[in-house]
Amino acid sequence: MLNWGFWAVTFALTLAVTLLLVRALTKGPKAGDDAAALKVYRDQLAEVDRDLTRGVLTPAEAERLKTEVSRRLLDADRALRAAPTAAPDSNRPVAALAILAAIFAAVLGYLWLGAPNYPDLPIKKRMALAEQDYLHRPDQATAEAQAVETPATDVDAEFLDLMTKLRAAIAARPDDQTGLALLAKNEAKLGNFKAARKAMEHLVALKGTQATPADHLQLAQMQIMAAGGYVSPEAEQQLIATLQGDPTNPLARYYTGLMFAQNQRPDRTFALWEPLLREGPETAPWMEPIRANLPQLAEAAGIRYQLPAPMAPMAGLKGPSASDVAAAGEMSEQDRQAMIAGMVDQLQTRLGQDGGEPEEWAQLITALSVLGKMDEARAALNAANTAYAGDSTALATLAEAAGVAGVAP
Repeated sequence: MLNWGFWAVTFALTLAVTLLLVRALTKGPKAGDDAAALKVYRDQLAEVDRDLTRGVLTPAEAERLKTEVSRRLLDADRALRAAPTAAPDSNRPVAALAILAAIFAAVLGYLWLGAPNYPDLPIKKRMALAEQDYLHRPDQATAEAQAVETPATDVDAEFLDLMTKLRAAIAARPDDQTGLALLAKNEAKLGNFKAARKAMEHLVALKGTQATPADHLQLAQMQIMAAGGYVSPEAEQQLIATLQGDPTNPLARYYTGLMFAQNQRPDRTFALWEPLLREGPETAPWMEPIRANLPQLAEAAGIRYQLPAPMAPMAGLKGPSASDVAAAGEMSEQDRQAMIAGMVDQLQTRLGQDGGEPEEWAQLITALSVLGKMDEARAALNAANTAYAGDSTALATLAEAAGVAGVAP
């Protein structure tokens, strides 16, 4: 619908500006003003002489006034001689056409590049539109239908044989909770996130009210991966269930913030992600995307925000002393990255030689992925999976770290 009020005001302003420009281009300066100024200055010189004769002024005062008035008289005379004559009337049509052509080009440019019929969007209306998009966003099935899976290709043949047997066992005993948990984790390792989501969904349904926050979070994560990173309404429900049982869970808070970012609510995303950045640790897999996107989210939300410097890198890894941590704040970015790489190398060497806890292996996997060493992260994941082959709890910890880091065995 055409906004007649807007275009009426635009036309009136354009016409007024056009008339002013045409007048300015076609009229020269007023010579009569300078001539009148000359007469005034001559009269002032005569008045000075009369005041001197009457004794109102001393000779010195009269001389000073004459000098000043004479200077102004000369300036006015020079201005009068230098002033151009008024532009002839024949120039007016040309000037008017040139200005109108420029205005016409500006209007065409606006119609082409702008949005002339786009209504105002005050913040309340934008929030209402975002809420409607949020309420009517695609469901899990729609998102999965559009997502493209990239299953792992370099997989050990023995592992594939075990997976074939595990799938057959679950097909024969579909309600085997232990088997379903193993199937979900291992399908995710292979990059078969849709199959992993189905297995985990069935497991959570079987557990019912006995499902733990970790179960709900694992299902949400598999739903998000199966949907190509999109947080569906179904995944949101699992995140809500996670936070109801574990309100401070950082990964659930991260994914909830991601959901709000996907639904044009940067203010809510900022409220969830900014505390996560402050809490750390710097090695957490969600820290890098938060640090990369938080300034733009703050700007979109109208929040003044300055990204803080990274915390003591790789907090929790064995190596740095208290003095090292204090010195890290004064390092250059290059030195800080070198320190991080050195600490990761120390952890990698120690775990390779002596082994370690599942949490340490998970920390190494995420740290290597943050540094861009994806092949080494996969190697660390394979070594950890081998070390904890029969420990379902440890394997769950490793699978979670691998999923967030984006690596598969």
